[in-house]
Amino acid sequence: MPELWAGTDAGKAEHHCTAIDANGKTHLSRRVPNSEAELLQLLGDVLELAKGDPVTWAVDLNSGGAALWIALLVSHGQQVLYIPGRSVHHASGSYRGDGKSDSKDAFIIADQARMRRDLQPLRETSEIAIELRILTSRRLDLAADRTRAINRLRAQMLEYFPALERAFDYSTSKSALTLLTGYQTPAALRRVGRGRLATWLNNRGVRADYARIAADAAVTAAEAQHTAVAAEKTFARMVHALAREVTALNEEIAGLDAMIETRFREHPDAEVITSMPGIGNLLGAEFIAATGGDMNAFGSADRLAGVAGLAPVPHDSGKISGNLRRPRRYSRRLLRMCYLSAQAAAIHCPESKAFYQRKRAEGKSHKQAVLALARRRLNALWALIRDHRTFQAASERMTAAAA
Repeated sequence: MPELWAGTDAGKAEHHCTAIDANGKTHLSRRVPNSEAELLQLLGDVLELAKGDPVTWAVDLNSGGAALWIALLVSHGQQVLYIPGRSVHHASGSYRGDGKSDSKDAFIIADQARMRRDLQPLRETSEIAIELRILTSRRLDLAADRTRAINRLRAQMLEYFPALERAFDYSTSKSALTLLTGYQTPAALRRVGRGRLATWLNNRGVRADYARIAADAAVTAAEAQHTAVAAEKTFARMVHALAREVTALNEEIAGLDAMIETRFREHPDAEVITSMPGIGNLLGAEFIAATGGDMNAFGSADRLAGVAGLAPVPHDSGKISGNLRRPRRYSRRLLRMCYLSAQAAAIHCPESKAFYQRKRAEGKSHKQAVLALARRRLNALWALIRDHRTFQAASERMTAAAA
């Protein structure tokens, strides 16, 4: 039996696997449940067909429903290639027939693995990187929920108590959220008064000085409105519930931040990554989560920049050349991490600030200048991780050289 290529069209409950030889002849086509026993049986049957010759496996998912299948293949020493589903979709147009089926998709995946030489093998991801991906994804979800809850809170307050809505920044003020769990209407705030309200807040964990400031601002807002809007009690109940929701989300995010920092600090490159200006524990964890923490998987800084969407691609046609555009397929999370860290560095790091200002002087917009800085910083971060050394500012390098 010649060398085999086995393509898997992965799904949630079931996968379809097709194995072909060098001539494109199908030797196995089977649908199997997404469970360990059946997948191990499939693995054994394909290896038996190969009779000791190598088998190249290919999948159209690198996580989700395919995670168990990939883990089984990697643990058994098999080479696994990843073909994005979008690539499979575009490739299907060059195969005979307009129909679509799991067996056809599995054959296309296997055939593409047989013909193409640019596919990247999947590598075993470290447990730290997997945990950071889970934790940072959860944090992004909670942050989005928190933003939505705050927006709903402000919208509700605007309808019946606009003066109190303007009095605080509910995204940063813990004392304001605590206040809303007990008092939501102008009449209630006027009755309690500044002194008793400050004491009430202080008894619930708000520092005395912040409690006095919050109480004064809230009662001042209440004194500016004596009209009760229709359905005020219902509005107040909704505001009370939303304030408690935002408080709970803040506590969960704070707990996640502590977990992320602890796990990130266990990564061997944590000190190197955070030595770059603008990258703290959270953005560093995002970098590990988005890249897997293994720079060898990318091969070069240019490849990493392409994955991050920071390397423009040519957009030429005919006699028109030299046009560049951002790639359509890239890691949004990695780009976000690079952009946010570059923005922070442009403010706090003299070298990054000088580079940013130079790009602005060249006529670049703020966004273009930050992206250019992010690209330059990614090259530097790549080199630091490769050489296992921390970042040094220009002044520190000059001092070290003089010594």
